[in-house]
Amino acid sequence: MDEKKHVKFHGRLVFVGFGSVGQGTLPLILRHIDMPRDRITIVTADERGRKEAEQYGIKFVVNPIKRDNHRAILDSLLRRGDFLLNLSVDVSSAVLIEYCLQHGVFYVDTCIEPWHGMYTDGSLPAGKRSNYALREEVLELGRRHPKAATVVITHGANPGLISHWVKQGLVNIAREVLGDIKIPKTREEWGRLAMKLGIKVIHCAERDTQVAEPRKQRLEFANTWSVDGFVSEGRQPSELGWGTHERHFPADGQRHDFGCGAAIYLGRPGMSVKVRSWTPGEGPFHGFLITHGEAISIADYFTVRENGSAVYRPTCHYAYHPCDDAVLSNHEMGGKNWIAQPKYRIFMDEIYDGVDELGALLLGHAKNAYWFGSRLSIEQARKLAPFNNATSLQVVAGVLGAMVWALENPDRGLVDPDELDYRRVLDIADPYLGDIVGAYSDWTPLTDRGWLFPEDVDKDDPWQFKNFRVA
Repeated sequence: MDEKKHVKFHGRLVFVGFGSVGQGTLPLILRHIDMPRDRITIVTADERGRKEAEQYGIKFVVNPIKRDNHRAILDSLLRRGDFLLNLSVDVSSAVLIEYCLQHGVFYVDTCIEPWHGMYTDGSLPAGKRSNYALREEVLELGRRHPKAATVVITHGANPGLISHWVKQGLVNIAREVLGDIKIPKTREEWGRLAMKLGIKVIHCAERDTQVAEPRKQRLEFANTWSVDGFVSEGRQPSELGWGTHERHFPADGQRHDFGCGAAIYLGRPGMSVKVRSWTPGEGPFHGFLITHGEAISIADYFTVRENGSAVYRPTCHYAYHPCDDAVLSNHEMGGKNWIAQPKYRIFMDEIYDGVDELGALLLGHAKNAYWFGSRLSIEQARKLAPFNNATSLQVVAGVLGAMVWALENPDRGLVDPDELDYRRVLDIADPYLGDIVGAYSDWTPLTDRGWLFPEDVDKDDPWQFKNFRVA
């Protein structure tokens, strides 16, 4: 592995949260960002990760950040020019972001989190518990501080790298269909290219086949990355960017009466909604339509407007088949009305086989379907970086790319992943992503369904959401 330092950093770095992703990120930061170890502090809610931190000589503090102490903790650790890396759950991202924008502190996170309990707060309407609402809240903070130190929101693998795979996928298709093209530079140009190519649907299509021994136990939630994070987002309303080509609005769908208008939500938790999708290694599969930031930011970014109205927008959503034991865990939890199991386990050293295949599936163009992304095996992940499995390393590579880009672009204020230089980020992340794969397919969500019981499908347009959704 090339250990060339990407950037030199003179400030202090504070981790908030140090679960599986934090533990996997630390060695890569030390490998690629030139800074003294004594200027790094980990602030977290429990003892998880202490051994890994102490192995590298990093200060480790157990002091849970809460509503009533966050400012005192941050004031004691951060000054202008420092960096806050937020890899926590149950800590309000908006509160941390506002602090960083006000105090000239760099910031990266992998998702927008609320304070503990919001996802299951029955007093809040579903539309206010959505990622759409959380994103609109932090975008407004960004508009108030346009020239602040760079704050990159929602940048791991997905959301994060997926936005850059979408752009690289569009370029690859365009070169195949249109020949030599000029690479878009602006948001408007990217939207026009997607519209010209006829992209109707974009999936963040992921199949995780990693398997461990011992397998999932009864009343245990097992997963290859944060169980807290997966359960939290899985219990949020299912959300998707809503394309301009759609003509069958879901019976359980709801629009937002505020914000960009690029997405809708369904009246069901994402862990209970399944959709059809495809990856090169797996082929067709059923994935969970769990809310993710990329479903909203990608749909918003590629919207083309004329005279104030959206004339083009792709439908965009996550289609996630986690490792088989996580599927069993989800099934068990669903039977208990989405109350999480009392025990959980993140598979790491006990994994003995499998890959995480994660990428952007672009649908509806002249070549039908094109998937572009990462196929990373557990064997590759272990050779590339310590404290990681295939799933965590894809996230960690995205975090590293965002941190380096932020330090190289220090005064951009708050930005979505889609606003970063896609090639710069991928050049940093690619060495940790295993096989970078691009594959065309003739698959559609109607493939091989003719022999089944009669279904309510739209045979005139295979790219309608109703054809993807599993009844």
